[in-house]
Amino acid sequence: KFAKKSSLKIHIASVHEGEKPFKCHFCDYSCSKKRDLNRHVASVHERKKSFQCNICDASFTQKGDLNKHISAVHEEKKPLKCEICDYSCSQKSDLNKHVASVHEGKKPFKCIICDASFTQTSNLNYHMKTVHEGKKSFQCNICNASFPRKTNLSGHISSVHEKKKLFECSICE
Repeated sequence: KFAKKSSLKIHIASVHEGEKPFKCHFCDYSCSKKRDLNRHVASVHERKKSFQCNICDASFTQKGDLNKHISAVHEEKKPLKCEICDYSCSQKSDLNKHVASVHEGKKPFKCIICDASFTQTSNLNYHMKTVHEGKKSFQCNICNASFPRKTNLSGHISSVHEKKKLFECSICE
């Protein structure tokens, strides 16, 4: 039930008739609510992340995503359990991805250039940028070496510039 007739009309048009009158000027995204379009533009095209975690440096475009982050990462709440192995997580979508990729071996996202296939679109996008486009977005501010992932940059700084050697040969000791 709806309090306003206009709300009922919007509901019928968007949910039951599939109308999406709000179109993005930057890409082919469309939606049924102006609020959703504004959120899309802010997060995807303007990369605005107004919700900052007060525990770490993570930031998010939506408050709900920040709350999920705090619950899963900092409070380590992982109520969803895999029925096949001991994997647990905080979101159903993550559990579904886990089951599909690990237990069912599904890799539905295929590279159009080579034979590589991936379990998630984000992994395919990363593959395209780093392998086929050669993008390395993370640059060392000490020697200007660049890396495709933040973890690669961190490892570089740790081993090369901070001279941290994490692995020791058990034979040479």
